[in-house]
Amino acid sequence: MPAHLSWDRAGTGEPLLLLHGIGSTHDDFAALRPRLDARYQVLAPDLPGHGRSAPLDRRPTVAAIADAIEADLDDMGAGPVHVLGNSLGGRVALELAVRGRARSVVALSPSGANLPVERLYQGTALAVARSVLRAVRPLVPAAGRWAVGRSVLLAGLRTAPWRAGEAEVAGLDGGFAGASQFWSMLWWGVLTDLPRGLERIDCPVILAQGTLDVIASGQTPRFLFAVPGARFVPLFGAGHAPQSDAPGAILQLVHRAVAAALPATHPGAAPDG
Repeated sequence: MPAHLSWDRAGTGEPLLLLHGIGSTHDDFAALRPRLDARYQVLAPDLPGHGRSAPLDRRPTVAAIADAIEADLDDMGAGPVHVLGNSLGGRVALELAVRGRARSVVALSPSGANLPVERLYQGTALAVARSVLRAVRPLVPAAGRWAVGRSVLLAGLRTAPWRAGEAEVAGLDGGFAGASQFWSMLWWGVLTDLPRGLERIDCPVILAQGTLDVIASGQTPRFLFAVPGARFVPLFGAGHAPQSDAPGAILQLVHRAVAAALPATHPGAAPDG
């Protein structure tokens, strides 16, 4: 079946879409994949212009990114899916929920609810990361083999970057270092994005943010005022991209969100744990 983005797919069960943030690839979820793949039908794309996905031929706004994902899901014959997204991926997850395409959402530090001064800070931090990783790109694969190298490369995104694996560093190589659509996505998808229509979301939504997130400040709880019935869960000691900081906690959030959505689609069924 044709696909416009590059997808990594595995597992069987309830469909679970994984959406990474700007500057990474689907490898950002490597710490979670073995347990997610064993339980769900995992659908993990590289966002446009990241990893192996070609850039969009138009402005990479949140709406345009969601359009590209929806088109591929249609080509795969997939209906509404559960979504786990981080940062920009969390924001796109909420956009899919606005469109009725999400059965449930777990959004980790979703972008879009920050104040102007916070956007300036966030944009500067991400731009610096892009420039530095672009400059040292030839060294990234080798550095990823060592705990010290991973600690340096993932500092600011993880609070315990030495726990990350080589695959997560590979995500930086295909993202911050190599993404062809980084700058336009940073502008159109993050810095100028203003969420709309969130009041139309009618699926279970869990918002989560690391308590040591130095990228997104305190923006995540603000979505509680816009998303009906949403719940907020702090991830203690975790950073902005907490997949390997708090994998167990994130897995439990996914299971909880899926279980909350199941009565509407599979009466009497719920995942264990």
